[in-house]
Amino acid sequence: MDRLPRAVALLGGLFFVGLGVWAFFDPQSFYDNLAKFPPYNEHLFHDAGAFQIGIGATLLLALTWKDGLAVALGGGSVLAIAHAISHFIDKDLGGKDTDPWFLSFVAAVLVIGLVARRRGRA
Repeated sequence: MDRLPRAVALLGGLFFVGLGVWAFFDPQSFYDNLAKFPPYNEHLFHDAGAFQIGIGATLLLALTWKDGLAVALGGGSVLAIAHAISHFIDKDLGGKDTDPWFLSFVAAVLVIGLVARRRGRA
């Protein structure tokens, strides 16, 4: 009975990570080939990629980690780090000057929570 949910998590995780990496690293190609919803917005695709990578990472972590809170913190950390990077990459495209730093702070807090949880459960 456990095989089907694990297979779905694996396939879903790979799907979301794959699409997320594509959107994050080649947003123009992602837009042209898969998500042509004008107008093109590079930062939107960077952010969408970051979120998809985080969702995929969460599904993949759930296959190996038995602790639900650690899985959530791990996936959230991956998402938050990628989201912060997106704002550093796109700082010249708009937003607030503080966005990359604030999002980095959020990512650091999540990583600290993850490390504390993993150490506490070891």
